[in-house]
Amino acid sequence: MGDLSRRGFLQSAAAVAAAGALADAVAEAEQPQPAAASPAGPVVVSSANGMRATQKAAEVIAAGGDTLDAVVAGVNIVEEDPADMTVGYGGLPNEDGVVELDSSVMHGPTCRAGAVAALRSIKTPSRVAKLVLERTDHVLIVGEGALRFARAHGFEEVNLLTDEARKVWLEWKERHSEDDDWIPPEVPEADRESRRVVPRGFTYGTITCLGLNAKREVSGVTTTSGLSFKIPGRVGDSPIIGAGLFVDNEVGAAGSTGRGEAVLKICGAHSVVEAMRGGMAPVDACLHALKRIVATTTEKRLRLKDGRPNFDVKFYALSRDGRFGGAAIWSGGKYAVFAEGRNRLEECAFLYEKPKSESK
Repeated sequence: MGDLSRRGFLQSAAAVAAAGALADAVAEAEQPQPAAASPAGPVVVSSANGMRATQKAAEVIAAGGDTLDAVVAGVNIVEEDPADMTVGYGGLPNEDGVVELDSSVMHGPTCRAGAVAALRSIKTPSRVAKLVLERTDHVLIVGEGALRFARAHGFEEVNLLTDEARKVWLEWKERHSEDDDWIPPEVPEADRESRRVVPRGFTYGTITCLGLNAKREVSGVTTTSGLSFKIPGRVGDSPIIGAGLFVDNEVGAAGSTGRGEAVLKICGAHSVVEAMRGGMAPVDACLHALKRIVATTTEKRLRLKDGRPNFDVKFYALSRDGRFGGAAIWSGGKYAVFAEGRNRLEECAFLYEKPKSESK
């Protein structure tokens, strides 16, 4: 009788607990949920250098094209432009004067991804990354293997180092150290004001592009020439799925630009998407990931005297209901958006106000 009573008590307790959990679940389900607005047309988000990319991608989507085809077609414009030193043809080289390109793509509807890293001699690494997704059982191919794969698919090999990028690289070599035998040319006094001056330190150059159609299908691409004058073979966040790019068709997409090493340490794009999954708006999710970067930047060489990072990172996010946002560590950033039939630049949210002397 005692055993039976104990068993009955335990069963009753379990039943009560289950009923309570069910009631909680029902109550939560009955709470008013925010309505997901169906996008009236294409929504495309990109970094500030992607105004042409957002316009092109929106046109492809509006014509019925796949969202991945659209965003890749968009960034191809920038990859093939020798005047843009951030990506593709004309991108700034590694320390040996060789241009190495990285790119990743993700297709939301099929949950597939492809990427290439340290790819030489091919103008459009985003197209090669897309072929990795479509024509292989792999996600990431690097270096010589990536070049052979591109060759096999008929990509034309070209010298990616333009005359302008070469001038910048040579000036960096001639000026970055006095402990070598590289000497800058003599410049007439009258020409010194107009001579290009290489920015102090290294520069980061990347374009990311995220696209959404009326069926709420999301895709994304990130492509870059990487850190200028990097150690050959260096790979940043751009070709790493979950770092420089992440897409989940049930939630949305995110991409990044800026210091790739910082983004890698927190799996940046994945962190943004997961924050959106948890209910954060796109801009808040971007700021959430940036705060993680600040918290994990412990190296003194990467921090100002007040402890804040001495570099910048930007995140861009697009949710499947058409909301979007962009945020940076430092003020002054912008990002490109095509939405509601209009292409424009938007201000990035930010963690810290830039000192006035740096805001010009």
